[in-house]
Amino acid sequence: MTEQTRCGFAALVGAPNAGKSTLLNRMAGAKLSIVSPKAQTTRFRVLGILIRHATQILIVDTPGIFRPKRKLDRAMVAAAWSGSEDADVTVLLIDAKSGLDDSTTAVIEQLAKAGRRVWLVLNKTDLVTPQSLLPLTAAVAEMIPVEHVFMISARTGNGVDDLLDRLAEALPPGPFLYPEDDMTDLPDRLLAAELVREQIFLQTHEEVPYGATVETESFVERPDGSVRIDVTVYVGRANHKAILIGERGRRIREIGLKARLQLGNLLDRPCHLFLNVKERAGWDEERARLRAIGLDDNA
Repeated sequence: MTEQTRCGFAALVGAPNAGKSTLLNRMAGAKLSIVSPKAQTTRFRVLGILIRHATQILIVDTPGIFRPKRKLDRAMVAAAWSGSEDADVTVLLIDAKSGLDDSTTAVIEQLAKAGRRVWLVLNKTDLVTPQSLLPLTAAVAEMIPVEHVFMISARTGNGVDDLLDRLAEALPPGPFLYPEDDMTDLPDRLLAAELVREQIFLQTHEEVPYGATVETESFVERPDGSVRIDVTVYVGRANHKAILIGERGRRIREIGLKARLQLGNLLDRPCHLFLNVKERAGWDEERARLRAIGLDDNA
């Protein structure tokens, strides 16, 4: 007798830097969402597709929820909330070290109004004492009803298998929505742009990563099975362009080298990556730029 299949969505929701992208990558066993130590790295919803037992778990990694200022910010926050609207389970991820700061409290209040099915996941538990976790859990439970509580470290993987097993049991019966070998619905062109943007976060500092956006201009299959990818980095200021290019082009070459290696591993083929940096003031208020990075421009 064939085991009954299950399939459903679990949305990862939380304040910036709670560890949502790290958790998605840990669950999927592959790098699907870019990660950096800086907050607000993820800008749009990323879907991770994995099979656990006879369940296809569709994990939605959403941008961190914060108080928006720019059109880009508003679109990011809108993407976070829309990514969780239709989820079967909303996974509220909280940085156990930061606890109930203002950003996390605002997220919980908004979730409480929405009346969704919420599982609480305390992340980064390897960085705190076990005695601090129960009071934090109790404080959250006073603000919002939670169905289950998990204590994990997305960085080390501790507790993640238990979370996946419980999700596999809890999602509704039904057929798989994606082919079994799919890992994400993210187009390769967008994945290339994101890996370049990740390197900008990792290799530059202060406001530069937030003042840049990355677009794949062309993605061309070559007869030898490799792919040529042309990517443009838009920055809002001349000094940001100078920083990104670096002395004699060293910085942009290093960004391209590391992004190309990661992309080749993910796509399992040789990649020829070419980067161009353009100054474009006000790109973060442009509809075309927001659409290009997968965000709704009506926010």
